Amino acid sequence: MPRHLRPPHGPGKQFVNRRSLLDELFEVNHIRTIYHMFIALLILFILSTLVVDFIDEGRLVLDFDLLVYAFGQFPLVVCTWICMFLSVLVVPYTLFQLWAQSLIYVICVYFYLNQVRLIMKVHSFVRENVPRVLSWAKDKTSPGPVVPQFSQYLYFLFSSTLIYRDKYPRNPVIRWGYVATKFLQVLGCLFYAYYVFVRLCIPQFRISRGLFDLRAMVLCVFNSILPGALVLFLAFFAFLHCWLNAFAEMLRFADRMFYKDWWNSTSFANYYRTWNVVVHDWLYYYVYRDFLWISQKRFRAGAMFFVFTVSAVVHEYILAICFGFFYPVLFCLFMCFGMMFNFILHDKRKGPIWNIIMWTSLFLGQGVIICLYSQEWYAQRHCPLEEPSLLELLKPRSWSCDHRSPADIL
Repeated sequence: MPRHLRPPHGPGKQFVNRRSLLDELFEVNHIRTIYHMFIALLILFILSTLVVDFIDEGRLVLDFDLLVYAFGQFPLVVCTWICMFLSVLVVPYTLFQLWAQSLIYVICVYFYLNQVRLIMKVHSFVRENVPRVLSWAKDKTSPGPVVPQFSQYLYFLFSSTLIYRDKYPRNPVIRWGYVATKFLQVLGCLFYAYYVFVRLCIPQFRISRGLFDLRAMVLCVFNSILPGALVLFLAFFAFLHCWLNAFAEMLRFADRMFYKDWWNSTSFANYYRTWNVVVHDWLYYYVYRDFLWISQKRFRAGAMFFVFTVSAVVHEYILAICFGFFYPVLFCLFMCFGMMFNFILHDKRKGPIWNIIMWTSLFLGQGVIICLYSQEWYAQRHCPLEEPSLLELLKPRSWSCDHRSPADIL
């Protein structure tokens, strides 16, 4: 491959046959006991809800209104996903194949897509294969350009990775019992999150709080740390472990390193690398390294800043779509405290005290996220705008919404 087309800093990600870390750790009885403790806490949440229903209503309510609200439009979601997937399946591959055969350069044809994960996959597919075709066009060492087969592209779209390769390590068989267990654990995490919000969040935030008050805000943040920590663990276990492992098992995808031992991190730099290896790999190879490649290995701080910006914008975009309002709390945490801690709590920080500092900062950040987004959620519903302007839509409603009753004010 010509020098100017080679990826920077050596070869890209190498896929090998390996299990997920929690699957190995759960074989140790001491670690599996922690899993049992979370199950016991879920049982207590369920019992608490049942007892409260009997005391207040004299019967079991079991309405699961929060889950119904969250998944009430599931058929619409499925239809939307099918349309997005078919567009990603057919259009980018067909355009790339036509471009490779005719050498007509098509720039950014896939940015019309409106789904983050599929955009990242299409970017990886194009980014990994364009240099190969350009190399063939320059050297003419083979009868035709090396275009991946459609089956390879289709497998990549479903695989539990964002880095395209023609081949991945594969397991010989599918353990369907393992797949069923992982999907049941995902379902259990959904009910777990439901009870966390119903028992720990909704009673706190649905009560009118009026305008901003420093004392109330401090109490809100600290009262939100426990549910925030539980939501963090549930999101990690449900998606990064159970969901990705279930699909990897069905596709016999053998490289299960979707995360590393992020809980042992003594620096935020290591935490960012190990919390979500799937996304980190994409950001590292296609944002950080490509930025250094374009800048000829200069501006490493600029490359890091660009990575944080891309990650913060994408995370905030996802939350804005899910919640239906714009409140850039997560963006500010990423760009301010996240980037600051990345340089302050760097890899030279070793020892237990730094792990304690990392966990303290992480829990506090989760409390801020749960508190501020929950307050804004209820403010959006208590104080709707009749004829909103662009400025009013961008301004957080919780800053000006005073929906206290006269009795509360007095």
